[in-house]
Amino acid sequence: MDLGLHSAGFRTVLATDSEPLCTETFERNFPKTPFLTGRIGRFSRQDFVDAMGGKIGDIDLIAGGPPCPPFSKSRFYRQDMPRALDDPNGWETVDGFLKTLEWFRPRTFLMENVKGLAYNVHREALDTIIGRAEGLGYKVTWGVLNAADFGVPQIRERCFVLGSLDGALTLPSPTHSKEPLEDLKPWVTAGAVLADLDTEEAASDKGHYAGGQHNDLLKLVPPGDNYLFFTEKRGHPEPRFKWRGRYWSFLLKLSPDMPSWTIQARRSNNMGPFHWRSRILRIEEIKRLQTFPDDFDLAGTIEQQWRQIGNAVPPRLAEAVGGQLSAHLLGRLEAAA
Repeated sequence: MDLGLHSAGFRTVLATDSEPLCTETFERNFPKTPFLTGRIGRFSRQDFVDAMGGKIGDIDLIAGGPPCPPFSKSRFYRQDMPRALDDPNGWETVDGFLKTLEWFRPRTFLMENVKGLAYNVHREALDTIIGRAEGLGYKVTWGVLNAADFGVPQIRERCFVLGSLDGALTLPSPTHSKEPLEDLKPWVTAGAVLADLDTEEAASDKGHYAGGQHNDLLKLVPPGDNYLFFTEKRGHPEPRFKWRGRYWSFLLKLSPDMPSWTIQARRSNNMGPFHWRSRILRIEEIKRLQTFPDDFDLAGTIEQQWRQIGNAVPPRLAEAVGGQLSAHLLGRLEAAA
């Protein structure tokens, strides 16, 4: 998020996360920015003030992304776990974000989460966010954006909630499309951004055994397809799986002619997307698919680095949303001059 917002003209003056590993990664890439490590529900207003040197002036934007599991599609299959604001982490992080708006009243705010936040089953959570923000005087706009529509080589739908104290905001208009029109560019493909990384070294770097016990089947999955290739409904002569009997990402393989499917936060040996050469993607490759710079420095093991990248907002998408916020703020300044 910060990388994209910086590209849109913002500068981070304070950041926070509960994960110490994220602190280390952030400090490697933004060494001059103060960082608070800890659960947002345990911070006070004074903690933020102290971290910024004892004084806080006018703030243009507070941006954040509460953890997505409470609002994710996977929670529909986990009846043993609470969803949305019934999840303690979901409530603490959403409430913590809204408290920062109350404490500091930035001119604008941006909250990002999975598409599931917009589902009817989670409407109470979205209504709580909108209602509390409107109670503070914000005009709120929300919607779901697909990263591929903004030049990210990845199909990744996320819900964005924007607010402003001075006039309504609008979500950015797509710059790319699956079916390009006169004023829209075609989606950026995985093959276009990974071609120079598809070396012999990469091909031999198996990491975890791709596909696990189903490695032989993974090799037979056509690029852009998944385990459904081996179902009776798809006409396979020797079906191996029931229709919709597995997670959709099971044995999911990239196509070089399409954007990537959504990069998950967990590096798995049977849940894709996998490279079209039937191997697990490398960190360098998922950074490209998320539009991170090649030189972005990540702390931790391969699995920990993967989790950080998979949980992130693609910088190019954040830049598109940040551009709307920046233009709005500049327009209000010019109108007041």
